[in-house]
Amino acid sequence: MRRIDLNFLALKLPLDFVALLGAAITAYALRFSKWATDIRPILTNVPYSQYLLTAASIALIWIVLFAMAGLYSIRPRRAVSEFGRIVLASTAGIMVVIAIVFFRREVTTSRFIVIAVWALAIAYVWFGRLILRLVRYAMLRAKIGHQRIAIIGHGKTADELVKMYRARPALGYTVAKVIKEWDETARHDLETLARNGKVHAILLADPDASKEDSLDIIALAEENHLTFRYLADLFAARFSRIELSAVGGIPVIEVKRTPLDGWGRIAKRAFDMVVSAVLIVIFSPLMLVVTILIKLTSPGRVLFSRLPDGSRTQRVGEGGKPFHYFKFRSMYKDVHWERYGELAKMNLRKGDPLVKIKNDPRVTPIGRFIRKWSMDELPELFLVFLGRMSLVGPRPHLPEEVENYKPQHRQVLAIKPGITGMAQISGRSDLSFDDEVQLDTWYIKNWSLWRDLWILLKTPWVVITHRGVEEGA
Repeated sequence: MRRIDLNFLALKLPLDFVALLGAAITAYALRFSKWATDIRPILTNVPYSQYLLTAASIALIWIVLFAMAGLYSIRPRRAVSEFGRIVLASTAGIMVVIAIVFFRREVTTSRFIVIAVWALAIAYVWFGRLILRLVRYAMLRAKIGHQRIAIIGHGKTADELVKMYRARPALGYTVAKVIKEWDETARHDLETLARNGKVHAILLADPDASKEDSLDIIALAEENHLTFRYLADLFAARFSRIELSAVGGIPVIEVKRTPLDGWGRIAKRAFDMVVSAVLIVIFSPLMLVVTILIKLTSPGRVLFSRLPDGSRTQRVGEGGKPFHYFKFRSMYKDVHWERYGELAKMNLRKGDPLVKIKNDPRVTPIGRFIRKWSMDELPELFLVFLGRMSLVGPRPHLPEEVENYKPQHRQVLAIKPGITGMAQISGRSDLSFDDEVQLDTWYIKNWSLWRDLWILLKTPWVVITHRGVEEGA
């Protein structure tokens, strides 16, 4: 899903809530205005603060009804269809209000306010969404938020798609590359564009492409975290998460790499922010103690945030992009690069991209203790709150380690790295790297918020029992 669509999708919920609250406030203002009270005096005065609290509560119920009506679906809807769903959901909402009034026997409730809220809610919500549509349309027309797409294929259909995307920028796609024939040169060119961030998606528009070429294109898309689309009915049996849409009357299928799209991504980010903030507060005394211990027992920074040459420490995050990483320093000062020197022969994971050293002499006594209890990773909570990492996901690795990934290993870079994950609760360092990748790939393809919660709840037990913990790394 394009980032611009995700942003506008996220805006709908708070905008609808404001619109519903605005409808309630306007209805109240109209009923208590001088011209209305002159026509029909107020029999029972409702305090504004009490009315506003009730209106906010009912607005939340309406939001749930809007969701049930499909008004927060990640699939874009036509304006007429959306308006019909707004009317339907608002009518259901006002029925809920009437039912509450009836069962609470509030016979003095203003019928004018009830009817006005219903009509104004439809108007305000529709107007808000219309503004969003117009802003989004203007941005796409200006090629802001476009997804850069490579179209692979030859023939009339492929040519029509290219012409359509170029003639109609409001569709939100910029044709970055047109490939008529798939060969090694085309693969290299497309991979270079992908690595440089100049292509975000691939559209296979050749129904006659060979199975070998098609699978190679799919593999390239997965390795480089590109959205993959293809003309309808090419490989429906291969994928379980597909979405069918029509572009100018031409059926196109998009392969969903993970449920972490649309509201899934928004929910995970909100979960990360709330839980990380709470954990930062809970563990702040412990982090203070660890800070003092590190400072008193060995010279150097408290945080491992700089390499011996002064450059920032980095890990590879979502989409293969590096980010500034830090955690509590558990080693002596300026010994990071020794892992590739004399200590290389002590690597427990030879043949893997990772370097793991048992009884690592670089680790300080305090460092060995905080590693044993995973306290060195507590500062990662700040990285989660900042959005560089997630609470749950594949572990972040060094750039030089990622360079040694095999093509199938790069699938774990499809989402943000996490503090804990499937591999950490399933054996930690006892697992081979290929086993870790398989577990993390399964998690990516089968993500759910409940699974995140389950992994988080299981992690403390794994830490306490020291299951698969290595003393050095």
